[in-house]
Amino acid sequence: MKSVVFMGTPQFAVPILQALIDSHDYDVKAVVTQPDRRVGRKHRLTASPVKETAMASGITVLQPEKINHSPEMAQLIAMKPDLMITAAFGQFLPTKLLAAAQIAAINVHASLLPKYRGGAPVHYAVINGDRETGVTIMYMVKKMDAGDIIAQKKIPITRQDDTGAMFEKLSVLGRDLLMKTLPHLVAGDVHPVKQDPAKVSFSPNISSEQERIDYTMTAERIDDKVRGLRPFPIGNMVVDGLRTKIYDVTPLNEKTSLAPGKVVRVEKHSLVLAAGEGTVYQINQLKPAGKPLMDITAYLNGHQNLTEGFQAITDEKH
Repeated sequence: MKSVVFMGTPQFAVPILQALIDSHDYDVKAVVTQPDRRVGRKHRLTASPVKETAMASGITVLQPEKINHSPEMAQLIAMKPDLMITAAFGQFLPTKLLAAAQIAAINVHASLLPKYRGGAPVHYAVINGDRETGVTIMYMVKKMDAGDIIAQKKIPITRQDDTGAMFEKLSVLGRDLLMKTLPHLVAGDVHPVKQDPAKVSFSPNISSEQERIDYTMTAERIDDKVRGLRPFPIGNMVVDGLRTKIYDVTPLNEKTSLAPGKVVRVEKHSLVLAAGEGTVYQINQLKPAGKPLMDITAYLNGHQNLTEGFQAITDEKH
């Protein structure tokens, strides 16, 4: 039985950790995760999904604010685990810590590296309209997501998938690929491949500026952005003068000569808008600032001014 130190934070990492816990081949000695954070309107101190999973199995949990030079780091080095495995942990690991792994320190990353190094690879894949993504298992090095690739597996992205759905799919894919790869890694039967520097791209965490949806894009690209930012952090537009979160849209198979952001037509249960290159889409769910999430029917009841040709989407609030 090989000893493991696991590092991860969000729900994405939970199936991966649980598979290691359930296996008779690995002994999870400790789990490292981000400190509890205050979330929601009531700012309740909340443990990460990984912490909850570890505690349910009675596994030691360490939560350093910064792992480098921390007492927790010294504790982990002293453990000399056979394997150090990370999945969406959220911190850089120092070389000294990585070297403590007796067999290997590896990471399960939710992209087809070298594409989308960084903290938001799933968001970028959906936002950019990629047709596929996947998971990569790689050796960890000090540089972000730059280690040699041990294994990879692809999965399609459909027009129905959003970032939340892809996180769930990739989590299971990563779990299965890891459990298939580990025996070969332990046996020394792997053939790592160096990442091609010419193909490197990055996916830094989504900024507040990136949450704004450019209404001059085509309807399909608007849909990509909406799905890519769902279920978090949710994209927004200025609709009828008010900053509004956009939860769901549908590109339509029709064309218009109206400028982007103008109302093509209003029906009892639909608001159809012009987008870039003459494309058209309808908004299905939205949340104006200070108001609850609502479907388009409820929204239209309070916006009788939205008529054909009206500039419903603008760059700034009135």
